Amino acid sequence: KIHALTDAFCRPIAFLLTGGQVADCTAADTLPEHMPHTDILHGDRGYDTHAVRAKIENMGVAPNIPPKANRIWKSCFSPVLYRKRNAIERMFCRLKDFRRIATRYDRSAVSFMATVCIAATISYWL
Repeated sequence: KIHALTDAFCRPIAFLLTGGQVADCTAADTLPEHMPHTDILHGDRGYDTHAVRAKIENMGVAPNIPPKANRIWKSCFSPVLYRKRNAIERMFCRLKDFRRIATRYDRSAVSFMATVCIAATISYWL
């Protein structure tokens, strides 16, 4: 899986590559460290754990993550603000225009991550 941080203009800031069987919340241990200053962090439902929320709140950022269906305590969540999360979806759609990323031809994780970084640099930063 590719985990990513983007800014409001759909530009990627940081990537993290994990195995397909690894839970999403484990990626949240390292990605927020690369996050620039912001007021609200929009996250996917897979990042809805107490540890992830505490880490984000300790950074001084308000997490806007939809609660999982099986949670007893439902946290504060704004569906109106969550609409801005489409920035990351648009970034992934643009990266998947590169056939090598969409089909994952690379056998090693290092090669695949390099391909993702090169495609992101070409698409957004050049």
